[in-house]
Amino acid sequence: MTELAGTTELLLSRIRDVPDYPEPGVMFKDITPLLADPEAFAALTEALADLAVRYGATKIVGLEARGFILGAPVALRAGLGFIPVRKAGKLPGATLSQSYDLEYGSAEIEVHAEDLAADDRVMVIDDVLATGGTAEASVRLIRRAGAQVAGVAVLMELGFLDGRAKLETTLEGAPLEALLIV
Repeated sequence: MTELAGTTELLLSRIRDVPDYPEPGVMFKDITPLLADPEAFAALTEALADLAVRYGATKIVGLEARGFILGAPVALRAGLGFIPVRKAGKLPGATLSQSYDLEYGSAEIEVHAEDLAADDRVMVIDDVLATGGTAEASVRLIRRAGAQVAGVAVLMELGFLDGRAKLETTLEGAPLEALLIV
């Protein structure tokens, strides 16, 4: 078995399906068992850090909230700075914000403007790529801050929601990597 296949198998084995959560008909992918397993969490961190290094990232952006859990150790492992992208109103001081559409309404994310510079190559880290709205907003926000997008890397892509198609135009050729596609 190759190392990548072994990592994939390990990660998949630690993700729990929770039927009918948060509403009937939804199969929720719970990553908390993966985070609780030090071997699986280390393998995930290593795989995402390798992607950040491969694509020349100089900083990691983690998307609230599970992107913080994954992004911070990835940044540490890759020797890079970590920048939290938060929901509107959660960061003190001067921020840049970006709104995006949800299924029912809209939301807004923010970053400290001074945390990103023109010479930064930023890798966005999150747990799941679903419809692509939050990832797309983060890419736009990074560019508005004057930085470059090194790519987007996620633990899991929900392929049936087609978020990749929505995101690819906004990426303008930057890579989108999902360790698992379900």
